[in-house]
Amino acid sequence: MREKTERRERDHLSPFAMLAQDSRGRKSPEAPCPLRTVFQRDRDRILHSKAFRRLKHKTQVYIDPWKDHYRTRMTHTLEVAQIGRTIARALDLNEDLTEAIALGHDLGHTPFGHMGEEILNELNPDGFKHYEQSVRVVEFLESTPRRQGLNLTFEVLDGIRHHTGDLKAETLESRIIKYADRIAYINHDIDDSIRAGLLSEERLPGELTDVLGHTHGDRISTMILDIVKNSEGKNEIIMSNKVQWATDALRTFLFDTIYLSEKVKSEADQARFLLETLYGYYLADLSRLPEEHLAMYRPAGTATDHTIVTDYIAGMTDRYAVAAFEALFLPRGWRV
Repeated sequence: MREKTERRERDHLSPFAMLAQDSRGRKSPEAPCPLRTVFQRDRDRILHSKAFRRLKHKTQVYIDPWKDHYRTRMTHTLEVAQIGRTIARALDLNEDLTEAIALGHDLGHTPFGHMGEEILNELNPDGFKHYEQSVRVVEFLESTPRRQGLNLTFEVLDGIRHHTGDLKAETLESRIIKYADRIAYINHDIDDSIRAGLLSEERLPGELTDVLGHTHGDRISTMILDIVKNSEGKNEIIMSNKVQWATDALRTFLFDTIYLSEKVKSEADQARFLLETLYGYYLADLSRLPEEHLAMYRPAGTATDHTIVTDYIAGMTDRYAVAAFEALFLPRGWRV
C-alpha cells in the first residue's frame, strides 16, 4: 500500500512537489511502514501526541471564554490544516506533508496565547519562540521509553521551524503553511471578535473588504484562490500584489483594533503575575517539578534549569496553569 501511494505521487504530483520517497529521512532511521508513507506516519504521530491534545485548552486570542464557539489553539490548527490541504491539492503538491506540518506547527505554544510567549521570552535568559519550542516538543519532549521525540522527517521539522516570520522553508508544502496560518488566524479572529462584540463587519476597512470580500467565507476563498492562481506552475507560493497588500493591511488593522485592545489585554497583567510566580517557584527548587518531567533530563547537565522550567510551563494549558497556581498559592479552608 505504501509503494502504491508513492507511485501515485510520482505519477500525479507536480514536479515541484516533495515526494515521500525523496524525503531526506529521519535522524534515527526506521524500517518503512507497510501502509503509510513517511509523511503520513509523521502526521499520525503528531495527531496522537499529548502536546496535540493539549492544544484544545490553549488560548488563541480570548483567554478561556465561557462560550463554546470561540477558537482555541487546536481549532486554529485544524483550520490551518484544512486551508493548507486545499491549496496543496489545487497545486498538485503533497497533501500529507502539508497536513503534517500544519498539525505540528503550534505544538510549542504557551498557555495564554502570545502573551504567554512574550512572558517566557522575557523570563528565560535564552529567550523563547513558539516555533522553536514546537520543534523541541517533537524532537525531545514527546519522548517515550522506546524513542526520543517523535523522530519526524527532515521536511516536517523544517516546515514547523519555518512556518512564521521571514524564515523560509525548503519545500513548497512548508511555504503553504506560512500562508495558511495567516489566512486562518486573520479570518477566524475577525469572526471571534465579531462574536465577542468587539468588532462588526461594518467596521472593517472598506478598501480592504472590497478586495478580499465582505463575508468570512468570501475572504478565505479570495486569499486561497489568489495563491493558487499566482503559484500554479511555479516553484514558489505567492499572492498577487493587490491581495497581499490587502491581507497585510487587514492583519495590521487587527493588531491595532483587537490584539492590542484593552479588552484583550485586560487579563495580561494577571497572566503575567501567574506565569512569573510559577516560573520563580519552580526555578528556586527543581524538585518541585513532577518526577516524570525531571526524568527526561537525566543524566544531569543535558539542560539548564531555565530550560527545564520553561519546557514545563510552556506545555501547560491555560486551565492547568491556573489550577497549579491556585493549588500552590491560594489558601484553602480545612475541615474538622
